[in-house]
Amino acid sequence: MDEKETPAFSSEKKEGAERRTGPSRDKLRDEQKAGGGGSSGRREGLKSAEEKKKRQEDEKRKKEDEKRKKKEEEKLKAEEEQRKKEEEEKKKVEEEERKKQEEEEKRQREEEAARQREKEEAYQLHQEAWERHQTRLELRSRNQTNQESRPEESFFTRLDSSLKKNTAFVKKLRTMTEQQRDALSGDFSVLNLSKYIAEAVASVVEAKLKLSDVNCAVHLCCLFHLRYVDFSPLLLQGWRKHFEARREERTPNISKLRTDMRFIAELTVCGIFTDKEGLSLVYEQLKSIVCADRDTHSHVSVIISFCRHCGDDVASLVTRKMKLASDKYSLSFPPSDIISAEKQQPFMNLLREYFTSLTKHLKKDHRELQNLERQNRRILHSKGELSEDRHKQYEEFATSYQKLLANTQSLADLLDENMPELPQDKSAQEEHGTGIDIFTPGRPGEYDLDGGIWEDEDARNFYENLIDLKAFVPAILFKDNAQNKDGNKEEPKDSKEAKDTKDGKDSKDSAATEELELELENLDINDDIIGEEEVADETEDLNQKLLEEHEQDEEETSTGSHLKLIVDAFLQQLPNCVNRDLIDKAAMDFCMNMNTKANRRKLVRALFTVPRQRLDLLPFYARLVGTLHPCMGDVAEDLCTMLKGDFRFHVRKKDQINIETKNKTVRFIGELAKFKMFSKNDTLHCLKMLLADFSHHHIEMACTLLETAGRFLFRSPESHLRTSVLLEQMMRKKQAMHLDARYVTMVENAYYYCNPPPVEKTIRKKRPPLQEYIRKLLYKDLSKVTTEKVLRQMRKLAWHDAEVKEYVINCMINIWNVKYNSIHCVANLLAGLVPYQEDVGIHVVDGVLEDIRLGMEVNQPKFNQRRISSVKFLGELYNYRMVESTVIFRILYSFITFGVSTDGSATPLDPPEHLFRIRLVCTLLDTCGQYFDRGSSKRKLDCFLVYFQRYIWWKKSLDVWTKDHPFPIDVDYMISDILELLRPKMKFCTSLEEAIKQVQELEREFLIKLGLAIDGKDSKSEKLGEGEENQDDDEDDEEEEGGAETEEQSGNESEMNEHEEEDASENEVEDEEEEENTDYLTDSNKENETDEDNNDVMIKGGGLKHLPCAEDEEFIQALDKMMLENLQQRTGESVKVHQLDVAIPLQLKSQLKKGPPPQGGGEGDSENSETMQFVMLTRRGNKQQFKILNVPMNSQLAANHWNQQQAEQEERMRMKKLTLDINERQEQEDYQEMLQSLAQRPAPANTNRERRPRYQHPKGAPNADLIFKTGGRRR
Repeated sequence: MDEKETPAFSSEKKEGAERRTGPSRDKLRDEQKAGGGGSSGRREGLKSAEEKKKRQEDEKRKKEDEKRKKKEEEKLKAEEEQRKKEEEEKKKVEEEERKKQEEEEKRQREEEAARQREKEEAYQLHQEAWERHQTRLELRSRNQTNQESRPEESFFTRLDSSLKKNTAFVKKLRTMTEQQRDALSGDFSVLNLSKYIAEAVASVVEAKLKLSDVNCAVHLCCLFHLRYVDFSPLLLQGWRKHFEARREERTPNISKLRTDMRFIAELTVCGIFTDKEGLSLVYEQLKSIVCADRDTHSHVSVIISFCRHCGDDVASLVTRKMKLASDKYSLSFPPSDIISAEKQQPFMNLLREYFTSLTKHLKKDHRELQNLERQNRRILHSKGELSEDRHKQYEEFATSYQKLLANTQSLADLLDENMPELPQDKSAQEEHGTGIDIFTPGRPGEYDLDGGIWEDEDARNFYENLIDLKAFVPAILFKDNAQNKDGNKEEPKDSKEAKDTKDGKDSKDSAATEELELELENLDINDDIIGEEEVADETEDLNQKLLEEHEQDEEETSTGSHLKLIVDAFLQQLPNCVNRDLIDKAAMDFCMNMNTKANRRKLVRALFTVPRQRLDLLPFYARLVGTLHPCMGDVAEDLCTMLKGDFRFHVRKKDQINIETKNKTVRFIGELAKFKMFSKNDTLHCLKMLLADFSHHHIEMACTLLETAGRFLFRSPESHLRTSVLLEQMMRKKQAMHLDARYVTMVENAYYYCNPPPVEKTIRKKRPPLQEYIRKLLYKDLSKVTTEKVLRQMRKLAWHDAEVKEYVINCMINIWNVKYNSIHCVANLLAGLVPYQEDVGIHVVDGVLEDIRLGMEVNQPKFNQRRISSVKFLGELYNYRMVESTVIFRILYSFITFGVSTDGSATPLDPPEHLFRIRLVCTLLDTCGQYFDRGSSKRKLDCFLVYFQRYIWWKKSLDVWTKDHPFPIDVDYMISDILELLRPKMKFCTSLEEAIKQVQELEREFLIKLGLAIDGKDSKSEKLGEGEENQDDDEDDEEEEGGAETEEQSGNESEMNEHEEEDASENEVEDEEEEENTDYLTDSNKENETDEDNNDVMIKGGGLKHLPCAEDEEFIQALDKMMLENLQQRTGESVKVHQLDVAIPLQLKSQLKKGPPPQGGGEGDSENSETMQFVMLTRRGNKQQFKILNVPMNSQLAANHWNQQQAEQEERMRMKKLTLDINERQEQEDYQEMLQSLAQRPAPANTNRERRPRYQHPKGAPNADLIFKTGGRRR
């Protein structure tokens, strides 16, 4: 590079020196006269020029060093980032695995804890059951056996019989609790209650006990029974009177009945009442409850309490919990043998009868609830909303149903019965789909559209992820706003706004909704009334504005002018906040420095008066309001109020002007609705008002509102149904009204934006993790920087697995899945992989060639991008020495010959208007054509370009291209670009005739080179594919595609096969040139290429790697020993050199006559023309004798010698020509390098070209690199 720039610099220096010395020749002449100062000046000038040149070289070298360092730093930085990314991914994977493991361990611990807890509960239940059973047995036996051992009269005389203490004790019995058990037992032991038995019985019967106090009451009754003989009959009589009085009550006390039923059952089980008396009383009460409660089941809690506490002894109940514990843990629960089985059976029958009626009631309520849900769903789909009464009715009914369901489940567990089947209402799901949970609007059900509420992730982040000002701003700066919030009890406007209509916030929204509805009803009542209302509103607004301005002036005078200037500057800069970061920064700045009431009003006014042309600011202004709302809620409220008033004004006005202002208002409302600052109810009612008068500007306003917030409202669970109803109403109005085409388009666009038509979901193919990893490496991670890392990962794959190898090969063949700019990386990766897996490269290249051929045979436009990628990949494979030039030229010729009809008739493989093959040729040449710049490959490309121009002009000359439908100019530009890039000095054809003439001249020149060997076959010289074989005489000798090739090609192939033996020496020379330019095929490979199948593709392979081992050393030692012995044996032998050809003595050369060519000519006699003269050397004694022999030309000796002489002569002529053309070739190479450096796009990086060692010529073959000092370099 420096050597090439040196002459240019010296010429510039000379020109500058001439320009400097020209005007000052007189001065120099005077200096020369004055002395020898001129020569010293010139020396100083030359010295300064050399110093300047050195400085420039140093600067240039420094710049190159800096660029190189910069590239290295960037590469290191990219590698560091990639390494960090991999480490982060690895940490992330490890973290996920750790979390999964922790979750699994946690789940196992929870399951173990649940099992342990269940086991403990089972054992505790078993223990409690046995303790309760033992206690009841003891009490029953004591109460029944100790009736005869009651104390005598003398015992009572020792007790206290005072009136005060006895009456106090009797009163305590009315309010006894479990905590008073010991105290009451102590008082009972010292009191004589013989005269107060009746009062005590009345107190016990009328006592308001809890279920937990029943045990205390039973204990005291046992004490009374053991001491006083008349207590039990009086108690039984008291209970009978109590139950008879209860029957007359209209509103029975269920809690007292629940306690009494358990109390009586406990007294009967403990033996205070006899079985006959006690059980009859319990049965009567239980039967009355069951008979009276068959329909309402309001006493189900009484039955459940009775079964839970006394069912095991009275009705022989075994609960499901006890049964499961007994089966699972082999526990034996106590038998219910206190009461006989005959007496327990009626109770069991009665309870089962009650459970049957309860299940019927449950099924009935379930059907009614489903009917109510169905009715409400129809109303929602028809009107879009439910009335408050109907919603309240549904909630009450659902609550009662849930309570009944829970009681039924409890009773079923106690009776060990199965729950009834409750069928779901499938008609609603089939009619309306999965839908949403309409009865809990705040909670979304299964409703989930594609992508959710927002269009994409960026939109979701913009509208949902707001900065938290409270985390950055001190609380003192918005303290007054927080106090206002606490005083007003206002809730933030979030997703819960539609969940509870009883809150103050929702009542405010409902009031605003009613106001809008009233306005909608009064729109068309009377124009005069509307005019009066407008005047009144305008007067009210004017007074309000004057009052606000007065308050604002007062506050501004109090705060000072400095803050006013800051606020004014802030408001002026607000329209420049056109991204999320700037608007968030502005919100924080306003909250930190300008948060006063007057400034907030200024901000609201500035937001409201946004210019109508700046619609792009509305989303950012809405985000500003949403960000400020947690700290200053009055900003959003005031702005929404102003927007409502402005919208109301435009709807009332009904004029056909100011459409931009109207659209700005509704768009602002939509943006605020998406930030949940403007309630969904108000937004939908604005849309409802516009649909009520669906004409002119109202159509545009409605469509604008839907395009802004329609999708948000439609996909939000709480507003989905109402939005869908309004959308259907809008579409019906469009069908009924004869709208303008522009309005029809706007309405349809708005509707389908909100509710896009259903699209079939593409089912993503599930692949094994290893295949997903391979695809990730090839299609995502692979880049120019990560090629080496991906190669290392690919080498670690299980290549011994045939399935894995096949999948990797298929992924590389499917190159269209890779980004177009990364295709060369796949070729680089494959070139690095082939030395370790040689067959992979063969299969990939075969697959790419097969795909290219299949694309030409199928010829469908949907595969065009795929074909472009495959051709690009093939060119990159050549760049990385994976294929040879033979394959490239064969593909190039197939593009312009396969299926081409030369007579202009239409063919399905290459229609007249089909120009895609030209694009394929240009893509392939653009990828690897720059390397065909010397040697035989250069001549081949030159010849191909001749045929390519003929193909292009043939396409241009077809009748499909007319003035109305001209030849595409982009194709012309593409062709000219690629031709100028490859051959800038080449003269391009300007017509089809000229292109055909060039082809004929090329073919004629080649026929001349063939000589007389093909005389009589000139009839085939005008055919289409002959020139292809002229270039590829050493490559495409066997180009027969089974009928796919044209007749001209097959004719040329036969000619080339005939000429192959006759022109063997020329082929050998061309083979050497091919080796010089390719360096990846040996001579044996070339012979195999031409002698065997023409579809064989030579792949760069590294072969097996040598691993040193002990056997190698032993083999080398044995070989050295054998060679040494052989050399010692042959040292004594005489070496005889056999001379194949001995020089003829000078005295005989004059006697020899030149023999004519073997084919015969016009000179010499017939004898000389049919023979060749040889000199035979004989020896007689020590004297040599020579004899001239005339050998016939038809003999093998003469023919071979003649061919050898002709080959040597041609070789000498060729070497002479090459020697003379060295300078011209070097100049052309320099010119090509200059063009490449000036070209815009750099040549693709080729990091694998130096991986394989340079091919070493076998002994005896001429080394052209050594002769011409070229080095065989390639750009």
